Amino acid sequence: MEPFTVLTAVAAPLPWSDVNTDDIFPGPGVTPVRHWPSAREVLSDRHKMGPNAFAAHRYAEDGTPNPEFVLNRPPYDTAGILIARENFGCGSSREMAVWALVGIGLRCIIAPSFGDIFAGNCVKNGVLPVRLGHDVVERLLTTAAERPDGRFTVDLQECTVTAPDDARHAFAIGAYQRDALLNGLDEIAATLSRLPTIDTHEAAYLARRPWLGGGS
Repeated sequence: MEPFTVLTAVAAPLPWSDVNTDDIFPGPGVTPVRHWPSAREVLSDRHKMGPNAFAAHRYAEDGTPNPEFVLNRPPYDTAGILIARENFGCGSSREMAVWALVGIGLRCIIAPSFGDIFAGNCVKNGVLPVRLGHDVVERLLTTAAERPDGRFTVDLQECTVTAPDDARHAFAIGAYQRDALLNGLDEIAATLSRLPTIDTHEAAYLARRPWLGGGS
């Protein structure tokens, strides 16, 4: 997993509340990409799911691009940051929603609140979920819309978001989540990084309980 330290990128404004994981990654029966020759790969290969991100909004029913959708419009089509309203990523637990966002180059989502499972899946896949207050997010949405070529900087080391107008906003994140993202550790890698501690604990535990197989 690629470490996340500092990201400077275009931010796409998506002023929607309650965006659920079905919006982010629509299922095979409803997504317009089902008409594509590559539909099977797009819907089943986690490394090729980007085209299905927001597909019901990005494409017409026949699979052609919708020029009005924000992520189809330059420069937002190259955005590394997405700004949305409350309760982003609510609904089902499908991790494919995050895989699809990664597939279109998004590394950070800024919103007042997130679905809990979605936020956890973000961290597991190298995407930073940033929670900021409602009023701050509204200002960032306006800035992103009015200054499409502006760059936002998200600094995980300092836990700040800096807008193109140099307004800086601090955010909070759990110590484990911050460490995992800074070091590019998924859950398996995080566990392996603690093997010496785990081995020491296991040896001490079994020494006190030899009948479990750790001693004679």
